Amino acid sequence: MFHVGDKIFYPMHGAGIINKIEQKEVLGIQKTYYVLAFPLSQMTVMLPMDSAEKVGLREIADSTSVVEVMALLRHPENTQNENWNQRFRQNSLALKSGNILDLARVVKSLVLRHREKGLSTNEKRMLDEARQYLTSEIALANNLHIEQANNYIEDAIGMR
Repeated sequence: MFHVGDKIFYPMHGAGIINKIEQKEVLGIQKTYYVLAFPLSQMTVMLPMDSAEKVGLREIADSTSVVEVMALLRHPENTQNENWNQRFRQNSLALKSGNILDLARVVKSLVLRHREKGLSTNEKRMLDEARQYLTSEIALANNLHIEQANNYIEDAIGMR
């Protein structure tokens, strides 16, 4: 169970903060909801508490996990599948998992692929989404501005 003020990661929207916990009646059913604020997208989402685990809501990464992410991003090796369909499916599953290391792998592999061969429109969209999620989590985990977190990631991958 989460509390007001907890920093969380929601695989559908990225990193955010629990602003409130409130009771609402929807279609005649009383439920308790987390009210989630996502600073990067400036969006607010209401999520039923009883759905939190099912949708993958989790605590934000700790500093140890962020260090692991940076190490993964700095490592030059890329082991992505050459087959577009398989690669896209693997990356989609990784994004849905909400695991920060999986997010970092998706970002890294798509950035490296983009450098080598370019990306399809769908893969470009996926890269943007994965970078947004990873950036938002690193920013909240390390109390950074979004630009600082983005620079942190770009430096690790060697994009700047």
